[in-house]
Amino acid sequence: MTNGDHKRAHVYISGMVQGVFFRDSTRQQAESLDLAGWVRNLPDGRVEALFEGPSDKVHQMVQWCNDGPPHAGVEDVEADYEPARGDLSGFEVR
Repeated sequence: MTNGDHKRAHVYISGMVQGVFFRDSTRQQAESLDLAGWVRNLPDGRVEALFEGPSDKVHQMVQWCNDGPPHAGVEDVEADYEPARGDLSGFEVR
């Protein structure tokens, strides 16, 4: 799972993204795309997530983060991409 067709994205989402089911919606979306990783709230009000899987699906997931669930108010999404490591299994809300 660490070939060139797979990648990892470390993402920070800011705006009105806590208390709007962002984490659970992110988990559902990531699982529907068969991505591994996790999502968590940060003390500063942002949401942090890590996605790993096929490059096209990782990009699709990062694009989804620009909108998020219906009641979210996403202002900014920062994504850092790196090669997949293959050390994640499943997707969890932390």
